[in-house]
Amino acid sequence: MSALLQRGRAAAPDQAAPKSRPRSGKSAAPRAKRENLAAYGFLAPWFIGLVFITAGPLLASLYFSFTDYNLIGDHEWVGAENYERMFTDARLHSALRVTFVYVFVSVPLQLALALALAMVLDRGVRGLPLYRSVYYLPSLLGGSVAIAILWRQVFGAEGLINQVLAFFGIQGEGWVSHPDYALGTLIVLNVWTFGAPMVIFLAGLRQIPAMYYEAASVDGAGPVSRFWNITVPMLTPIIFFNLVLQIINAFQTFTQAFIVSGGTGGPSDSTLFFTLYLYQRGFGAFDMGYASAMAWLLLMIIGGFTAVNFLASKYWVFYGD
Repeated sequence: MSALLQRGRAAAPDQAAPKSRPRSGKSAAPRAKRENLAAYGFLAPWFIGLVFITAGPLLASLYFSFTDYNLIGDHEWVGAENYERMFTDARLHSALRVTFVYVFVSVPLQLALALALAMVLDRGVRGLPLYRSVYYLPSLLGGSVAIAILWRQVFGAEGLINQVLAFFGIQGEGWVSHPDYALGTLIVLNVWTFGAPMVIFLAGLRQIPAMYYEAASVDGAGPVSRFWNITVPMLTPIIFFNLVLQIINAFQTFTQAFIVSGGTGGPSDSTLFFTLYLYQRGFGAFDMGYASAMAWLLLMIIGGFTAVNFLASKYWVFYGD
């Protein structure tokens, strides 16, 4: 028996499997190179789009903003003349005023309505997925041409709104054709597209721990106190996110004003948004140099508001850290 054990010990080193050698750098390099090439291949469409669809036109518009260009003939370098012209353009000043009123009125109303409905749905309404889909639908359709046409009909002289008012014996106006009310109809349309921020608010409400509300109830806090001292502070990152996005979207509004006013910005330039006036100068009057300068002015305005929001966020946004 001892002889057999000695033979096994002697044979063990010979029968042991050889250890695997580490892969050399020469064999790993081609594989890594192939993986990098595959990654660049998948990223190629994005890079092509960045260069030819985003960066290229962006730089071209910056160049044309310093030229006199009519889209047909040759362009002529005029320096800062297009930017200086903005200081004396009365219609541009009117377009800025209309756009600022639209942004500063519609965005807070839209976010307030979105938060209110999100809080209602957060109470556990039966059929929540259905309600959430129905309320989100206006955000998908609100910027379409079809809804803008429908809106013009609803608020027209013989539209649905005036028919309802006539039922109660009230004589309505031609809302979209009256300079005092036309912008208001577009503000209502933007408020109506509350679905996207509402869904985001609803997701944020679901992340607030219930123990905060329970502790506040034990201390005697009412619904209003719980809302202002728990819900709002915990939702400030969501409010900030929605605020930045909706301000950017509101500044770029074009389709609704174009369809409702027939592309004129009327009546009396009451719906002349900045983007609509930019379109009129660039593709109506073929003054593409001036339109390019206006586009860069809009970019600077949006960038300025976004920067101010980020700088001010440290004073009112609570991240819990």
